[in-house]
Amino acid sequence: MTKKNISGGVVHELPADLHAALSADQRALAAWESLTPLARNEWICWTISVKKAETRKEHVERVRTELKEGMRRPCCWIGCIHRSDKKISPSVQYVLSRRK
Repeated sequence: MTKKNISGGVVHELPADLHAALSADQRALAAWESLTPLARNEWICWTISVKKAETRKEHVERVRTELKEGMRRPCCWIGCIHRSDKKISPSVQYVLSRRK
């Protein structure tokens, strides 16, 4: 069996669990491939940034369903903090400082 090539993000590669979910759903995959690399990066970062395995499973499922609902980026999320091409905004710095 060959692994289907699915686009990743700008900073993040597509993780195996998200790859499997997208591969199993053609509508979600089509929506995924229509996203910009930055938007895909946001979804990947949002998915992998959680601490618990059960939360990650929920995020993977939400990516699949929300893409099919027409969402282009994760809602109510501070954004990917791993990008080196962009400074972290003051509002995101504040949110991150409150997490410590």
